Amino acid sequence: MKLYYFPGACSLAGHIVLEWIARPYETVRMSLASIKTPDYLAINPGGTVPLLTHDDFSLTENVAILGYLGDLHPESGLLGDGSARGRAEVMRWLAFLNSDVHKAFKPIFQPGRFLEDADAAGPLAERARVHVRHYLERLDAQLEDRDWLTGERSVADPYLFVLIRWALSKGIDLSDLGNLRAFRARMHEDPAVQRALAAEEGEQSLKFVL
Repeated sequence: MKLYYFPGACSLAGHIVLEWIARPYETVRMSLASIKTPDYLAINPGGTVPLLTHDDFSLTENVAILGYLGDLHPESGLLGDGSARGRAEVMRWLAFLNSDVHKAFKPIFQPGRFLEDADAAGPLAERARVHVRHYLERLDAQLEDRDWLTGERSVADPYLFVLIRWALSKGIDLSDLGNLRAFRARMHEDPAVQRALAAEEGEQSLKFVL
């Protein structure tokens, strides 16, 4: 099993899950240049990360990859308690993170994809920060009296961790969102998370300020 990733990208979620399920895997660090090479495009025509390959199977899209890893290892409990409702609850939050929260970051990271007028990029990004902050408030409320989004650790939690890191890197204030702060600290204390971060970003990535 092999995971293709960018440091700091949403592919970190899959990297963490691979550590949690403790099965052998490899990683391939990609760059903006390498994702456009003919060899990579032959297995991933979209030229994106993450990409997971497993024997002769190639899988893209974070939600699909996280779900696949959870399904491969039901004993991990990362897709709920084994019931249809338990799995649906995990997928509900995973879908929200992917389709709403992740999407809300795009005008912050790449305003040029939405506007030709460079002068309007700043206001667009600021408006997007408001939307991201609104979603994070909802997630903070969901974590009230919970260690994890669904009550038990799931594949949705590493995705949330990635989005929190993005928010902080883009200057979105989380100082009053105590549940998210505690969640982030909890993730940073996890040895599997530490291994994934160190592998992608070096030991410096393990240092953070709440």
